[in-house]
Amino acid sequence: MNAPAPSSSVSARRLPENRLVVSIHDVSPRFEAQVDALAERLARHVGEAKFAMLVIPDHWRGAPIAGNAAFAARLRGWADQGIEMFLHGWSHKDETPATEGLAAIKGKHMTAGEGEFLNLPQAEALARMRDGRALVEDVIGRPVAGFIAPAWLYGEGAHGAMRELGFALAEDHMKVWRPASGEVLAKGPVITWASRSKARIASSLLAAALGRAVLPFTRTIRVAVHPGDTTVPALLDSIDRTLARFVRTHEPSRYAALGGGA
Repeated sequence: MNAPAPSSSVSARRLPENRLVVSIHDVSPRFEAQVDALAERLARHVGEAKFAMLVIPDHWRGAPIAGNAAFAARLRGWADQGIEMFLHGWSHKDETPATEGLAAIKGKHMTAGEGEFLNLPQAEALARMRDGRALVEDVIGRPVAGFIAPAWLYGEGAHGAMRELGFALAEDHMKVWRPASGEVLAKGPVITWASRSKARIASSLLAAALGRAVLPFTRTIRVAVHPGDTTVPALLDSIDRTLARFVRTHEPSRYAALGGGA
């Protein structure tokens, strides 16, 4: 994956404090081919190691990384390249759905049954985070960069578990923060796409176009892609347009850089 070097004129328009942070969600043996395609696509825009991967230990309890030596080797290879690895839940499946209140609304309208950590009690959230982190860190041979909940949905139990386990970073739709202290490192909406229906495809294309128009003055731009995006040519075109727009003004960066790291 060889990314073209930015031209000097493009680089000159970037301000050093402007950062573009990009991630691939739902990294799992179930989506290996799609993750490969997305990684190659992102690398053409931002470079081979300037994006993150969000790893699911056992997607919907049917695609475990444990025991899959070939996929574990792929993960280790990506991490060795410098790609940041986040723990992204355990199964990505909401097995404790709420039936009323705000949590029920979020679970119904913001995800398709995948808000795994929205309603988990703290003890269960702690167990899944601890086991998931141990598994992923054993595979990649280094600490995970942080924890990002499936669908960016967190309940009180998840927040408490993240603080107890000392994850360095977390992220939701509107910010990146340090769970231990609550310090916010970046603010602003994440640009992402949805492929579940024609209506969601259309709305995400519109949101991305608006983002390209109104977010260039935001210091940190976050872009997130998913395996399902590879099934819709219009979404891939929108991803390309979005990344091409923001690399002109924002430096492709690691999440760690938001907290002063490399």
